[in-house]
Amino acid sequence: MTDIIEKPIQRHSETSNNSYATRHNDISALGVVDFADCNECSRYPNRWSSIRENISAPAAEFMGAFILCLLGCGGNCQANLSANKNVSANPAGDVVTSNLSWAIGLSLGVWLSANYSGGHLNPAVTIAFATVRGFPWKKVPIYLLAQLLGALCGAGVVYATYFHAIDIVEGGSNIRTIAGSGNLFGTYAADYLTSVSAFFTEFIGSAMLITGIFMFTDKKNGPAPPGVVPVGIFFTILGITSALGMNTGAALNPARDLGPRILTAMVGYGGAVFNFRNQYWLWCPILGPIFGMVVAAFFYDVMLYRGSESITNKPSEEAERHHLHSCAHRTKLHGAAEIV
Repeated sequence: MTDIIEKPIQRHSETSNNSYATRHNDISALGVVDFADCNECSRYPNRWSSIRENISAPAAEFMGAFILCLLGCGGNCQANLSANKNVSANPAGDVVTSNLSWAIGLSLGVWLSANYSGGHLNPAVTIAFATVRGFPWKKVPIYLLAQLLGALCGAGVVYATYFHAIDIVEGGSNIRTIAGSGNLFGTYAADYLTSVSAFFTEFIGSAMLITGIFMFTDKKNGPAPPGVVPVGIFFTILGITSALGMNTGAALNPARDLGPRILTAMVGYGGAVFNFRNQYWLWCPILGPIFGMVVAAFFYDVMLYRGSESITNKPSEEAERHHLHSCAHRTKLHGAAEIV
């Protein structure tokens, strides 16, 4: 604390009370008191800081999902709407820029939120961590809600940005179709794809994504230097969307699909966005990623992971008894030897 707070000079002509008042005021005027560096001070120097402690995790999930859909849906709209000659003389993007937009959106969202919430941004990731890695189930509902609202708001900003271009492509402000522009927000399976193949595509892509997340965060694989995990996730999502995105649009994230899908239903696309292929929105971009990630997470931990937070590494009763009787006894003997 001595190098953070500059002590004011006390004049001999001042009384002790005046000196105290001067020091107090001078310190306040300096504005350099850093409570985070002092173990004796409160973690909450004001009322808002204590409130923020309770809302920072869902706020981070909201902001991360917002960035994901802002850049992802924005990339879809720019690449596809600009292909219309009435909108732009030359296309302003293609499938590569669209995939890059989603990859950049996810990596930036994770970068922003990782230190505050873990950087899930994806209900399937949250559920996989709760199922396999001990993430508290009581936090799951608020995480899922924040992710969904963030995705919806991000898509809403994109829709407002490209509203006039969508009017041109659709043929009027009162015309909204899935084939015309609705598929730039939600994901829809290709016509040639069977329902089983659509589910399988989302299952495999999501399994690959959670495997990449576990791989980059596994201490046995490095560990990755600070700030590198979002870069690894960037390449993972770019690879998945480039290799497996043609069939279903590679949702890989229930919030990324459901949030923008709700937005399209609200702005005029109607119930068709939910009636597509007998509630496709539920069994493919929601259940597909959830099942894919839970299965892949369990497989990774069973075969590779050694961390104690995994349910696959929970100590047996025999191991606990051995620790209590043997390891604890050695610790006591070692402590006694040091005292002697």
